Amino acid sequence: MISKRENIDVKSFIAEKLAPYDLITDYPMKNCTSFHIGGEADFFVRPKSLVHLMDILEIAKSYEYPVFVMGNGSNLLVSDKGIRAIVVQLSDNFSQLTKIDDETVEVESGMSMTSLSKYFLDNSLTGFEFGCGIPGTVGGAVTMNAGAYDSMMSNVVQEVIVLDKDMNIKKLSNEQMQFSYRNSIISKENLVVLSIRIKLKKGDFTEIKEKIDDYTFKRTSKQPLSYYSAGSTFKRPEGYFAGKLIEDSGLKGLVMKNVAVSSMHSGFVINLGNATCSEVLEMLTFIKQVVGNKFHVSLEEEIKIVGEF
Repeated sequence: MISKRENIDVKSFIAEKLAPYDLITDYPMKNCTSFHIGGEADFFVRPKSLVHLMDILEIAKSYEYPVFVMGNGSNLLVSDKGIRAIVVQLSDNFSQLTKIDDETVEVESGMSMTSLSKYFLDNSLTGFEFGCGIPGTVGGAVTMNAGAYDSMMSNVVQEVIVLDKDMNIKKLSNEQMQFSYRNSIISKENLVVLSIRIKLKKGDFTEIKEKIDDYTFKRTSKQPLSYYSAGSTFKRPEGYFAGKLIEDSGLKGLVMKNVAVSSMHSGFVINLGNATCSEVLEMLTFIKQVVGNKFHVSLEEEIKIVGEF
């Protein structure tokens, strides 16, 4: 067991080693999550290149210090105690897109889903319309096999380039990704997504735009986008819709402290302004108990709960 003094020494060594990479110490995680909730991470860094990323991971490995890799933080609920790790955010610095052919692109994991959706629209490529309203990065979306409107990332991904725990760069085919509902091999094996190859089909610009406009209208008119949240709170149970179960349990609009079940869409738990992680967890536990008692269905969180508890 590492003593408190030893831990302080390790942190000071890491801070010194990672200083050239614009490392931030004791970074409030609420500043980089869409829920606007979370205590401090020991360290926070945004690598500017693959070389920087590998350097950071090598240094962390040499000190046996935990690393947590994130995208835009749009599906994270971070503990009030924060994260005892080096948090590595892959976002704008990892957002290059390379055209492979007229129907195929390779895109770095930090590109936003909305930016990628716009690229496909501009180039009249169809099959990615579902991604127009998904918040977060492509890397985060492929990790959890994000989806909407009866489609998901597994339908369009050809291969994924990843970095494993031994610093080996590997190519994983769609089949090797082991996609399932809101899951993939990325989380299971703690891999870092570097880039994704996506293959679509040529389509009609007007039809693609109409579909995107329709999805965008549905999202803006039915989701509580003016509040802090982590998107859909619970996974869809087989044969049900989580939001419908919550609404039919009489919980729509329920307020507990600084947290609420959205009165606009019961599938969203929202931060009313100053919510804590513990308050959100209290709400989630209550929702699961009520829905379970009424419908005998077990709800499972779609949001990722991370940090020190």
